[in-house]
Amino acid sequence: MSAPSITPTSVKPCQLRPAVENLQPRLVEWRRHLHQRPELGFQEQLTAKFISQRLQEWGVEHQTGIAKTGIVATIDSGQPGRVLAIRADMDALPIQEQNEVPYRSSHDGIMHACGHDGHTAIALGTAWYLSQHRHSFTGTVKIIFQPAEEGPGGAKPMIEAGVLRNPDVDAIIGLHLWNNLPLGTAGVRSGALMAATETFYCTIQGKGGHGAIPHQTVDSIVVAAQVVNALQTIVARNVSPLESAVVTVGKFHAGTAVNVIANTAELGGTVRYFNPALGKLLPQRLEQIIAGVCASQGASYELQYKPLYPAVINDAAIAELVRSVAASAIETPAGIVPECQTMGGEDMSFFLQEVPGCYFFLGSANLSMNLAYPHHHPRFDFDETALGMGVEIFVRCVEKFCN
Repeated sequence: MSAPSITPTSVKPCQLRPAVENLQPRLVEWRRHLHQRPELGFQEQLTAKFISQRLQEWGVEHQTGIAKTGIVATIDSGQPGRVLAIRADMDALPIQEQNEVPYRSSHDGIMHACGHDGHTAIALGTAWYLSQHRHSFTGTVKIIFQPAEEGPGGAKPMIEAGVLRNPDVDAIIGLHLWNNLPLGTAGVRSGALMAATETFYCTIQGKGGHGAIPHQTVDSIVVAAQVVNALQTIVARNVSPLESAVVTVGKFHAGTAVNVIANTAELGGTVRYFNPALGKLLPQRLEQIIAGVCASQGASYELQYKPLYPAVINDAAIAELVRSVAASAIETPAGIVPECQTMGGEDMSFFLQEVPGCYFFLGSANLSMNLAYPHHHPRFDFDETALGMGVEIFVRCVEKFCN
């Protein structure tokens, strides 16, 4: 069945100032332009060109080509004061879009299935508003358009390139459009919001042979199956019940024929946690279990363990600023949702390790418009009313922080 034509809802869940309300059609236009032209991490050439052209039109000073395709726009109020950074990610995912909408992806096998097109449009709208209303704040705002959040990660190379310096950033904020929350809500909390993300790949080396003569072999599939089961004891028996952690084996490849005992088996998975103290325990226990099971069965192993992104941990003071601003803007009864943690990962965490900040979720689902598919789904889409809400919340954060 074809998806309905998507237009912003008539509901007004947020108090928008007239300039932002008038900007809403352009936000939708920009978002849909980007949605039709998705690009993978560090390949966001068209996206970066589009952003740079808009900033140039508005006379916004900016640097391009940071960490390959990243952009930093600097909006100086002309008055001394603090420096607030706003971060938006730009990249898409290797997914074939299934939405039947006029603005569906024109790039085969690539899709904005996580809302980064919306993040970019919101950041552009914020840049436009602040450039036209420099009198409304003091200090400086730096807007960071970041590549490759979905992988391999663009935040770290942008930090290494100095985007938090000259002028030095005092705090940073960012948002994620979130289809796990309905339109008219914002998920804001201090402390851990999103989990640390780590991956592992393991090859179990057994001894292959005939399926009818198992005693001459070391069955790598049997060994690997025991490893998969034993790894589940890490969270169940090594992590405090008051903590949250996940160990998931998502890949298991072995065997070539039904009557052949596989020589090797390959496993791959992900590890997630909030508490940084678990960063040593989990990989240590993972390897101890793999080594122990292999030793007991006469097999050997090779393990690659790779930390990707640390946990997203919000500063209490900046989170309270965002919460108060969002509460003042959102008019729906649900309003602020403090318990909004997810085991998903985000490289916004690297920025938050450098300066105090807050990353928050902006509800974007609308069941009545069939806009509630989960992130990374080939039919993901969101209620574009959230775009104006994002600009309004960002602008209010700037005004409250910088003034």
